This record gives sequence, structure tokens and C-alpha cells, in this order.
Amino acid sequence: MTATLSDSRAMLVRNVQRMRRAPGLFLITMTMPVTLLLFFGYVFGSAVALDGGGDYRAYLVPGLFAATAVGGVLTSMLSSAQDHQRGVMDRFRTLPMSRFAIPAGQTAFDVLLAAAGLVPLALCGYAVGWRIEGGAGPAAGAFALLLLFRLVTAWFGHWLGLLLKKEEAAGQLGGATFMLPLLSNAYVPTEGMPGWLRTAADWNPVSAVGAACRDLFGNARPAADAAWPVAHPLAASLGWAAVLLAVFVPLTVRRYGRSAG
Repeated sequence: MTATLSDSRAMLVRNVQRMRRAPGLFLITMTMPVTLLLFFGYVFGSAVALDGGGDYRAYLVPGLFAATAVGGVLTSMLSSAQDHQRGVMDRFRTLPMSRFAIPAGQTAFDVLLAAAGLVPLALCGYAVGWRIEGGAGPAAGAFALLLLFRLVTAWFGHWLGLLLKKEEAAGQLGGATFMLPLLSNAYVPTEGMPGWLRTAADWNPVSAVGAACRDLFGNARPAADAAWPVAHPLAASLGWAAVLLAVFVPLTVRRYGRSAG
């Protein structure tokens, strides 16, 4: 266990040093959510009507937090595919390191990066009118939930990256990951969607996380006729996280082992 933790920490440090040499990912993580907030908040904001006449930008910010957490799929997938294609995984293979430590250190770095990215989005959200109205404790719980969800998406992304093995393929698939928050309640309420689409959106894990954040931040309660994952968003979010981690952590470690073999 001590050796695994030490190896994971070494991988975390390696990714931090890698980011210092190429800070593009850090800059995108800091600025992209803010850009989306300004774009959706001011371009589409006037066209979205909320039940009860709530402020759209206050609704949007928790959804953007959830959408940002989904970004772990893209960043982790690209990182793993790049390491595989450039032979970095082969060099790791020659080292006496735990197979679990490689993806664990990379996912830990992704969570650290996501935590830093929450700061400018929260500050910009405050500037456009979003407020934490549910107290400090629930708000801390919301941020913890977001980082947990980022950890889940990072493991999923690393599995995809190891599966694809090529940067180009990962880049192509990365475009499709933007559909995950679009098919949820991250940007707009699902009440106005056709029945079949609303069902798919409500059972999207992103919807549960977005609704849980709105509830914990005190911004909005789920609709009375919402599906179970949105009506009980915190329980659904934790359930999704447990199931997805139980599936993709062993799959990722096994995939890394097969790649190494």
C-alpha cells in the first residue's frame, strides 16, 4: 500500500511538472468555463424561461460546475492516449511500479486541476449574480461532490484513452463528450423536452449532479414531476459515482495491464 501511494504521488508530481512545461491545459481549464458562462448566460439567457421566474444565470452556474466536472473524460482520455502513442507507457512498463499507481496518479492530478478550475468559475458566477444561499456546509458538500464526479469521469476517460491508444482517435471522440452536458439539465431545464428525451436527460448522471449542486447551493429545487434521479439528486449522484467507479477503476487497471503485456 505504501509503495502504491508513493508511486501514485510520483505520477501526480510528473503530471504537475508536465503542465508547468506546457501550461495550455491549465489555461483552458481556467478560462473555458468562464467563457461558457458568459456565452450561455448572456446570449441564450434571455430565451430561457424558468418555472417561478428564477434568474437563469443563478440556475446556469451550478449546471456549469457539473458540466466542467465532465471535462475529466476529455482531459484524461487525451492524456492516456498521448502517453500510449508516444511510448511513455512502455517506459512505465519497465519500472517497478504498481499498475494501479499510473492511472491513480493521473486521475489525482485531474481532480487537482479541476479544483483550481472551480475558483474562476465561482468568482465569475458571483459577478453575474449567482449566490450560495444554502449555507457554507452544504456548499462545501457541493464542491466535494463535484470533485468526486470529476474523479469518476477521469477514470472513465483514462479507460477510453487506453482503449483508443491514438491521440487522433481520442481527439475525435473528445468532441462527442460535449454532448453529455447538453443532454442533461446543465444548461436548460428538462421540463420542456419531449418525453423520451426528458427521460434520457433526467437519467444522465450529469443531471443528478447538476440538480444536487443547485439543491446544496440553495439555488433551486427539482421540479415536482422530475424523475427519481433528479428528485433525489444527492442519493442518485453518489449512487452513480459508486457504480461508475466500481466499473471503470478495475477496467482501467486491467486495460493498462493488457497494454503493458
